[in-house]
Amino acid sequence: MSIYTSRIRWTGNLGQGNRSYKGYDRTWSVTTPGKPEILCSNDPLLGGDPTLHNPEDLLLSALASCHMLWYLHLAFDSGIEVHGYEDTPEAEGENEPSGAGRFLSATLKPHITVAPGTDLAAADAVHGKIHSVCFIARSVNFPVHYAATYEELS
Repeated sequence: MSIYTSRIRWTGNLGQGNRSYKGYDRTWSVTTPGKPEILCSNDPLLGGDPTLHNPEDLLLSALASCHMLWYLHLAFDSGIEVHGYEDTPEAEGENEPSGAGRFLSATLKPHITVAPGTDLAAADAVHGKIHSVCFIARSVNFPVHYAATYEELS
């Protein structure tokens, strides 16, 4: 069993707490022991600071990062030599009039650079194995798709 910890600290008290709805900022910091602080804000659609990470950004980034790490591991196990990996994931969400929201799906879009002569069908097949082992993907309740592209190292 693994235990994960972090510290979430609201930084948006402008002097009056949350006495009025518009009288406080939706900002906070995330710290994990021994790691740099992450400054966060609410989604800009809900009045947050667009220059800071929001919970939706962090969830999508965690999902894509977990997928990448498992891809590298399982590609190695399959004899696929990876030289570069970049992802531009997207998630679709819905917001209800009450303010409640949720992710409906996510699509990972990794661009992967592989060694010359790599069997690209085998490289692509690795993605299908990841959802059964990725901690984050196994923890979300929405479908996760992938649309990978490949480039052979020249």
